[in-house]
Amino acid sequence: MRALIQRVTDAKVAVDGHTIGEIGPGLLILICAMQGDDAAKSVQLAAKISKLRIFADDAGKMNLSLKDTGGSALIVSQFTLAGDTSRGNRPGFSSAAHPDEGRALYETFINDISALGIHTETGKFGADMKVTLTNDGPVTLWMDV
Repeated sequence: MRALIQRVTDAKVAVDGHTIGEIGPGLLILICAMQGDDAAKSVQLAAKISKLRIFADDAGKMNLSLKDTGGSALIVSQFTLAGDTSRGNRPGFSSAAHPDEGRALYETFINDISALGIHTETGKFGADMKVTLTNDGPVTLWMDV
C-alpha cells in the first residue's frame, strides 16, 4: 500500500459541495492500494503511521506520534498515487489495485487505523472529492509497504 501523509492543523473533504469528513490537528492520509496488496499490508501501514514521531514535543522536537497527541486522521482514497510518469506525459495507473480490491483495502485501512484508538474521518471511495488542508510545518511523508 502507498500513502502520502501530511501533518495538518485542520483538513476536510467535500463531495458535491457537502463536507463529509473533517478533522482538527492530526494527519491527512491519502491512501492507494497497489496490485498485490493485502490486509496484512494494511495492518502494517496503519501501525507504522500511528507510531510515526512527527509531532512536536514540549521542546519543539518531532518526538510524538499521532497516538501520543490524541490527533485525528482524515483518510482519503487516492488512486493517482499509483501514477507512473516514467513514459510520456500521461500517467499510467496499471499498478493500482482493481477498484473492487482498492475499495476493500481502503475500508480495511480505515478500520485498522480506527482500531488503534485514533479518531478517524474519511472521504468517499471513487468520488470526485475536494480536499482542503492546512499543512503544519509543512511535514509531508511518502510511505510504501
